Amino acid sequence: MSPLNDQIKKQDNSLYLQRVFIGAGTIALLVILILILRVAFNVLLMVLAGTLIAVYFNGLADTIERRTSLSRRICMLISVIGTFAIIGFLFWFMGTKIQHQINALSQDFPALVSRLEGQVRQFPLGAKMLENVSGSNSQKLVTTVQTFFSTSFGVLGDIYIIIFLGIFFTVSPSLYKNGIIKLVPRKGQPKAKEIIDRLSLVLKGWLKGMMIAMVLIAVLTFTGLSIIGIPMALALAVIAGILNFIPNFGPLMAMVPAVLLGLVDSTQTAIIVAALYILIQTLESNIITPTIQKRMINLPPALLIISQLLMGTLSGALGIILATPMLAILMVLVEELYLKENNREDLELVVKK
Repeated sequence: MSPLNDQIKKQDNSLYLQRVFIGAGTIALLVILILILRVAFNVLLMVLAGTLIAVYFNGLADTIERRTSLSRRICMLISVIGTFAIIGFLFWFMGTKIQHQINALSQDFPALVSRLEGQVRQFPLGAKMLENVSGSNSQKLVTTVQTFFSTSFGVLGDIYIIIFLGIFFTVSPSLYKNGIIKLVPRKGQPKAKEIIDRLSLVLKGWLKGMMIAMVLIAVLTFTGLSIIGIPMALALAVIAGILNFIPNFGPLMAMVPAVLLGLVDSTQTAIIVAALYILIQTLESNIITPTIQKRMINLPPALLIISQLLMGTLSGALGIILATPMLAILMVLVEELYLKENNREDLELVVKK
């Protein structure tokens, strides 16, 4: 082999190795970017949660200011302090009630679980389900649940960050709003201000509708459970109202403890409790929420479920909780930045013709 051929072969090998290193480096960079984006997405969700808290406090302060002659600062203090006071009272009251009920039901719970397992095993499908959640499969289920509920900084850490972000956004919302607008080129700043104002209006309307719906669900649930005679009716009603914040999946989660308590009495009582929750959920989905939020952005149910599944896959429980406001924000952005622009261009074409 001539020296020229050896030199060409060495150059080819060098180019091949260079391409391999470039390809491997590109793949590694993409993997790192995907991991960073996944973590950053969780941070983005916490920022969104903090923004919703600020929107709630400012919206409540706006309502107080309209109905009274108090200054803006006083209204904001009433909004923040009053909200935390109500939440603290609910936790104290519910904690006391739940503690008494747990002490009363702790001795009956093993018998309740055994009775439930025996009733489920009477059906072939139930027996198969119990087999799937036993042994190694139960460990897999626990691991999956733990992964689903894991967060960036732990549950308490995320709550701490979200609360303080909400307080900071509440104290000086114009600072962050103007900062975002300044990042946009000067020509697009009026449009950016218009979009942010509309997003604020949509989120305020959505939160107002959700709060009213949550209260109505809690009242209906408390009334129904009290008539049936289920213990912890008030605590279960508050849980149902809070979990109604999560469309589709929240009411199902709220139904589980109520049905288990119904089984303490009898299977028939548990069926009646389940029917009550299904009836309330039907009323909420078809009458209460559409009536309250008719002025809010219309969210297609299929898109809402898809967004919840995608957000749950990406960020677990926090993603499912914030899937609805995230979808509302995306729909507003698509309408403002794409659909209106297309309609304007179509109108200009018609005028020119």
